[in-house]
Amino acid sequence: MPRHPAALALKYRQAGMVYLHVGLLYLFAVWAMGGAGLIAAERGPVWLWLIIGVGILTGVFWGLWSWQQPLFVKVIWGLHALRLPVLIEGAFFPAAGSQIPSSFYLTALVVVLGNLAMLARAAWDL
Repeated sequence: MPRHPAALALKYRQAGMVYLHVGLLYLFAVWAMGGAGLIAAERGPVWLWLIIGVGILTGVFWGLWSWQQPLFVKVIWGLHALRLPVLIEGAFFPAAGSQIPSSFYLTALVVVLGNLAMLARAAWDL
C-alpha cells in the first residue's frame, strides 16, 4: 500500500526534481564564482563547499523523493526561504562596488521562489 495517494506522491517527487535542479545551479554557481575569484579565501576552499553542497543536495533530494514527510519538507521550505533577504538585497539594493551583478541575484530570486512554490505544494498539499 502506498504511503500517500498517487497525486501527493507525485508532488513530492516533483519538488525533489526541482530541488535537484536548483541545487545543481547553486553548485555550478559556486564552481564558477570560485574560478572567478569571487569567493573569499577565509570562507574556505571551494572544493569543500562543493562537497558540502553535494551532501546537502543528495540528502534533501532523497528526503523529498523517498521519505516524503511533510515536516521535513516544511523545514526545507523554511531554510530555503532564509535565502530571500540576501537575494532581494543583492537584486534591488546592491552594495556599491559589488563584483556580482544584480541580475545574478534577481535570477536566483526567481529560481528560489519557484522552488519554494514546489516545496509548499508538497508540504501543504496545495
